[in-house]
Amino acid sequence: MILAQLSFLMLFVYSLSQYALPVYATLIALSIVVVIYIVNRPDNPSYKLSWAILILVVPIVGGVLYLIFGGKKIPKALRKEMVKSSNENAPFMIQEPAVLNQIRHLDPHIFKQINYLWRNSYFPVYKNTQTEYFDLGEAKFEALKRELKKAEKFIFLEYFIIKRGLMWDTIKEILVERVKAGVDVRVIYDDFGCHELPHDYNEHLNGLGIKTYVFNPLKPRLAILMNNRDHRKIAVIDGKVGFIGGINLADEYINVVERFGHWKDTAVMIKGEAVWSLTVMFLTFYNYLSKSNEDIMQYKNTDVPEYITDGYVQPFSDSPTDDEQVGETVHMNIINLAKRYVYIMTPYLIIGYEMQKALITAAKNGIDVRLMVPHIPDKWYVHAITRSNYEQLIKGGVQIFEYKPGFMHAKSLVADDEAAIIGTTNMDFRSYYMHFECGILFIESKIIRDLKDDFIQTQKQCIEITMEDCLRVPTLKRWGRAVLNLFSGLL
Repeated sequence: MILAQLSFLMLFVYSLSQYALPVYATLIALSIVVVIYIVNRPDNPSYKLSWAILILVVPIVGGVLYLIFGGKKIPKALRKEMVKSSNENAPFMIQEPAVLNQIRHLDPHIFKQINYLWRNSYFPVYKNTQTEYFDLGEAKFEALKRELKKAEKFIFLEYFIIKRGLMWDTIKEILVERVKAGVDVRVIYDDFGCHELPHDYNEHLNGLGIKTYVFNPLKPRLAILMNNRDHRKIAVIDGKVGFIGGINLADEYINVVERFGHWKDTAVMIKGEAVWSLTVMFLTFYNYLSKSNEDIMQYKNTDVPEYITDGYVQPFSDSPTDDEQVGETVHMNIINLAKRYVYIMTPYLIIGYEMQKALITAAKNGIDVRLMVPHIPDKWYVHAITRSNYEQLIKGGVQIFEYKPGFMHAKSLVADDEAAIIGTTNMDFRSYYMHFECGILFIESKIIRDLKDDFIQTQKQCIEITMEDCLRVPTLKRWGRAVLNLFSGLL
C-alpha cells in the first residue's frame, strides 16, 4: 500500500512537470533549496551525501521525497512524551558519587566514557551487580526460560522481533502460566520487526492476560515516522534479573531453523542494582504506549542482596528523540581510548568517514583492531556495502574476519581487558541515528574476559580477508558496491 502511494506520488509529480512548465520549474527550485538545506544541516555526512545525490539524480521528485522521508523526526507525541519521561525519570536514576570516584581513580580515561553516558543518557553506573555472558542464543534461551518460571511479581519483555515457533511458543506458554499465578506480564514489540505476526496479535496476547502494546504500528501512509523502530531487546523479571543483547525471540536465533547458516549472537544476564535501569527503560516506553502515568518507583527492587563484586555495570539507552548519538559516541570512545586492542562483532559495517578514520587511526597507532562480520549475509545489498569498506580498512591496518559458518548478528566491543559493550546497536546509520537502542557498558567485569575469549575462539571459524582478496574483486562488482555505497546513509 505504501509502495503504491509512493509510485502514485512520483507519477503524479512527474506528470505535472510534463504539462506545466511553472510546476516543473518549482519542483527543480524546490530540489535545489532542499539540497542547500541538507548540506548545511548539522547531520551525518553520509546521510547528507546520499540524499543530495538522490535529489540531483531525480530532481523532479527528489525534493518532494526528502520532505516526506528525509527528516529524521519521530512523531511529535512520542517526542513530547519521551522528553517528559526523561525529565520525570531522571530523579529515579541516582548516581552514587562514591562509585564515580572509584572509577575516576581507577582509570581517568574509562571515567570519561562512564561520565559521558551518565551526563548524556542519564543512566548511572552500578557496582553491586552480578553478570553472566551468553555466547549463543541457545544459552540465553535456557537462562531466560529458567528465570521467567521463577517470576513472582512482574515480567517485562521488549523485543524488535517476535516470531511464532519453538522459542516464542515456549516463552508464551510460560508467560500464560505466570499470568494465571498472578504475575503482571507485559510485552512490547515493534510492528515492523514483527511483520510476520498477525496484525491483531497484540489482541490475542491481551486476551491471554499478557498486557501487550505494539510500537509504532505500520500504517498505509507516506510518513517518515515509519523509519523510527524499537530495536531494543530487553527482559526484566521482578526487577531482580535483566537480559540484554542481540538475540530476538525467533527460532533462527537459537539455530532451530537455518536461514543464513549458523546464527552467531551474544547476550548478557544481570542481577542486582543495574537491573533498575532496564526496568526504567521498559516502563518509559510502556507508559507512553499505554497513555498512562504509572508510578515507576513501585517496580524498583529495594531488597537487592550483596553480590560478589564483578566490576562496574552501566546500562544505557539511545533514542532518536534528541540530537545525541549515544550509541555511535560510545563505540567511538571505546575505539579512540583503546591502548592495546579493540575487538568488534557487528552484522553490518555501514559507517561514515569519522568511524572509518577512528578505526584506521587506532590501527596506525599500533592498536590491534579486529572486526568480525558475517560471511553469509541476511541482506545482500547491505553486505555489499560492508565489503566496500574492506580495502581502505585493511590498507590502514585493520584486520577483518568473516564468520564462515553463517551469520554474525552480535553487537559487541571489547578493549584492553578493561571495557566491553554488549547491546543492540549495529555499526550502521539506522542504529546510530534512526532507532531506539540499548546496551550495557562493563568495566573490570568478568564479562570482558568471557567476550574476549569468545571472540578469539570464534575467530578460528572465520576467514580473514586480505588485501589480495579485495584486489581480486571484479571491476563491475567494485562499481556496483561503489554505487550502493553512495546511498549507504539511506539503508
